Amino acid sequence: MTVKYTQEHEWIRLEGGDAATVGITVHAQDALGDVVFVELPEAGRRYAKGETAGVVESVKAAADVYMPVTGEVTEVNEALRADPALANSDPLGQGWFFKVKLAQPSELDAMMDETAYTEFARNA
Repeated sequence: MTVKYTQEHEWIRLEGGDAATVGITVHAQDALGDVVFVELPEAGRRYAKGETAGVVESVKAAADVYMPVTGEVTEVNEALRADPALANSDPLGQGWFFKVKLAQPSELDAMMDETAYTEFARNA
């Protein structure tokens, strides 16, 4: 299972073919603190890489969630909308934000792997 990371602290997990799941990293949720609200993108909407696709709000701050790749949102995590704390308790699992159909899978090549992201986050 391929997982890549962005400098904006999103992760993207390739699920096979051109399907992927997106969420925020452990580092991001640690920095935000207790997540109290998420704004998720619309299923069916196309986004360019780097475009704002959602918002996560915590008791400390609000942060945009950026689309890590060009593609179309195929599903959003309604469980996360109902219980935003999932972004804290299980950010790499049940706290996922949305699923996307990749328009340009090669965009993943420029992203960080776990080792590179861990080093990046340590110095952020």
